[in-house]
Amino acid sequence: MAGAAHCSLQAKRLLLDPKFEGYKLSLEPLACYQLGLDAAVAEVQLRDDQYTLDHMRAFGMYNYLHLDSWYQDNVYFVDQFGRVMNLSVTLDTALQKPREVFRLPTDLTACDDRLCASMHFSSSTWVTLSDGTGRLYLIKSGKRGSSASEKWEIVFNEELGSPFIVAHSVSFVNSDAHSLAVLLLRVEKDELDTKGSGFHVTLEWVTIAERKEGDHGYEIIKRRVLQGKSVPHYAAIEPNGDGLMIVSHKPFTFMQSESDKIEENDDTKVTNEKKAVDPLYYWQQTEDDVTITVHLPQDITKDDIKIHFSLDNICVTLKDQPPLMEGKLYSSVDHESCTWIIREDKSLEISLIKKNEGSRWPELIVGDTRGEFIMDPSQCSEIAESLMHLTSEVMNPNPEKENPPCNAQELEECDAFLEDGASLCRFDGDTLKVTHIVNLGSNQYLFSVVVNPKEMPCFCLRHDVDALLWQPHSDQPENMWEHIATFNALGYVQASKQDKKFMACAPDYSYAALCECLRRVFIYRQPTPLATVLYNRKEGRQVGQVAKQLVATLEATDPILGFQATSERLFVLTTKTLFLIKVNSGN
Repeated sequence: MAGAAHCSLQAKRLLLDPKFEGYKLSLEPLACYQLGLDAAVAEVQLRDDQYTLDHMRAFGMYNYLHLDSWYQDNVYFVDQFGRVMNLSVTLDTALQKPREVFRLPTDLTACDDRLCASMHFSSSTWVTLSDGTGRLYLIKSGKRGSSASEKWEIVFNEELGSPFIVAHSVSFVNSDAHSLAVLLLRVEKDELDTKGSGFHVTLEWVTIAERKEGDHGYEIIKRRVLQGKSVPHYAAIEPNGDGLMIVSHKPFTFMQSESDKIEENDDTKVTNEKKAVDPLYYWQQTEDDVTITVHLPQDITKDDIKIHFSLDNICVTLKDQPPLMEGKLYSSVDHESCTWIIREDKSLEISLIKKNEGSRWPELIVGDTRGEFIMDPSQCSEIAESLMHLTSEVMNPNPEKENPPCNAQELEECDAFLEDGASLCRFDGDTLKVTHIVNLGSNQYLFSVVVNPKEMPCFCLRHDVDALLWQPHSDQPENMWEHIATFNALGYVQASKQDKKFMACAPDYSYAALCECLRRVFIYRQPTPLATVLYNRKEGRQVGQVAKQLVATLEATDPILGFQATSERLFVLTTKTLFLIKVNSGN
């Protein structure tokens, strides 16, 4: 991460409401429509060898319903016969059955280690599709939706190794040639990982471009692989294909092939070589003195050693060689009292007497990293004791104490976050290095949503009790992540929903929603002005606006497999049924 700009997310005060009073449960009925499916959704259950949390996050919690953000209220899913089915809604009261727009050429059931089929809408006329067996399809779809011009035609299909799911894709023009960049997600066995889960996560960034000559077909021009130890919450390619943004709990790095390896400069090589060798010396300290130990070569005698002490400098020379140790000491010493001896194990021991007793030295020789500090066990216990007031085995044993311990009882379960703080990183496509990094700390990732299909997907993070929506702008380095909307108290509310499976929000920010694994859907509207007068009895004042919470219970016993939100409707997919919940009426 060296050289990366460390950034922070700047929330807009005007989009925050410190006086938000909470959601009021509304019993207003929600219009709910359901469509029975001719064939069940092509759900793929986790196998016995897919037992890690990463497998669950990537594949077990996969959203089988795909929203086409380029066209209004247009959703797709793949059924068990390998058919890509589409539902395009114009009028709720005149719903058509989902229609087949494409059929995967391969028999899905023939592959034992397959994943779920996945797709992404790269543009208004291009689709990337995976059958879950390791084959990628690029499809020219024409204008989608209920349009008569929609015809899905394969222009590229190739086996790309082990099975994957399509995480994101973009369509762009580069050097007058049409190109598509696709992100493929895999969870792979890691033979070298003996202490962890035994798996690692890879994101393969594949660029496919149109050939300028001949049949103008499409071919892969670049394949790059990033590797990490956790499934990314968010991974998206920039609209022009020049970079990549990832939100993850553990960092990702590019795995460079031999041909692509970027040559390290000489300074870096020297630094790495220095790090690889054993320390030149070891040192310890007390409040009064510093002891340095240097291992001597076999042929060195007492006469070969020359040590010069001064008030704040030291110089150690062996024979007529260049100085072994030389430089400015961290602090002054009583140079007349400093001594040295050769121990029985042929090591040189130097004793420095501190001028300022009681001070701790963070380093011995200023800027010299060739030594290693060894802490005495008694010092460890002293430091632990001095920090004891910050923690305790007992829950707040003495709250009146001057330095009370941190009380874990004040923390709620929803306030806990993983040991490795999540980070948001922007990778450059040419250098393959991180250019910008944001440490998200306890800003829990909640969900992503496409507000404008020509821009990158937005991501929603918890900030204190609220949920803030951020729009990435890859073309604005000074304003790379813009706070565009706030869902008041949603960060706190969602934490209490322990059975939640998916979260989403309307592209116009009018509401946010979440669903549980079975049946229940919760909707949280933005505050709206009241038509009638309402008083807060506690404070005796009139309430100007109220935010409503609505709950819908689906008539289904099958688990929820897909969940998508548009400005007017929520789409909920179960194994055999597609539900539509009318949330907002159209203009």
